[in-house]
Amino acid sequence: MTQAQEPKAQLAVEARGATLLVRIDAGPLQVFGADLARQLEALVERVDKDPDVRAVVLASSHPTRFISHADVKWLQEGGAQYLARQQSGAAAPPPPPDYVGLDRLHALFLRMNSVAAVFVAALEGAALGLGAELAWACDLRVMADSDAFIGQPEVLLGIMPGGGGSQRLTRLLGVHRSLLAILDGKPFTPAQALEIGAVDAVVSKANVVAKAIALADELAKRHKPSLAAIKRSVYFGGSLPLPEGIKLEAKEFLGLDVAEEGQRRMRAYQEQTAARGELPLYIPGGYEAALQAGRTTD
Repeated sequence: MTQAQEPKAQLAVEARGATLLVRIDAGPLQVFGADLARQLEALVERVDKDPDVRAVVLASSHPTRFISHADVKWLQEGGAQYLARQQSGAAAPPPPPDYVGLDRLHALFLRMNSVAAVFVAALEGAALGLGAELAWACDLRVMADSDAFIGQPEVLLGIMPGGGGSQRLTRLLGVHRSLLAILDGKPFTPAQALEIGAVDAVVSKANVVAKAIALADELAKRHKPSLAAIKRSVYFGGSLPLPEGIKLEAKEFLGLDVAEEGQRRMRAYQEQTAARGELPLYIPGGYEAALQAGRTTD
């Protein structure tokens, strides 16, 4: 796809404390193309480097769609160009700097799984194919109770998920349920998605963004380096053999355990225990207050 033909994407970013509300405008058809991938890369880079951002809500500017699906022309032309190079026997020329292929797309979603911020997908409308895969790459999903559906229809086009859908959906739902959904190509309704754990909440369409922001704000109270370490341990360690997963967890734990903030909070916890003769989390109301604040008190 040429630069002139490529659908342009715009992200409207609104800072709300430690949470960013991001409205995605991916053109009149709301398709996921290379330009949106590049815009999201820049967003994730900003989030990773900004110490004040701990959560991101991804929503849509389209009235009925989160992301329709991938830009099919982008997929088709990429495949045709790859096949032509293979058949010619010629070495593939280096891609232009702004080229987005599968490796770059996968790296984007994997980085979302490892950065120190919680991503919440606000699904006010349809999310199919790569739109669903973007939602699966988020940490939480809130869905409208009407005019919304989510799924992987690629089999109907004679292909299969390529943005991680067969892997992330399987980790969410289990092998058999994920396999049947991808083989069939039929999307989940809001009720189905909630029942099987594909989304975390279903609310009225008017309240989707507000609910997503509320969930994001709650988790945004947590220590930013802890968010990253926990996400990496769960996303990457959870699919490793147990001994290897334990090693990854230990590495992440030790990084936080020796850090200045972790040491300071643990010393304060000990001092409170000595002063009160009880563990702070077991003092009446102590645990609830820590959850509300996102930290034990100093």
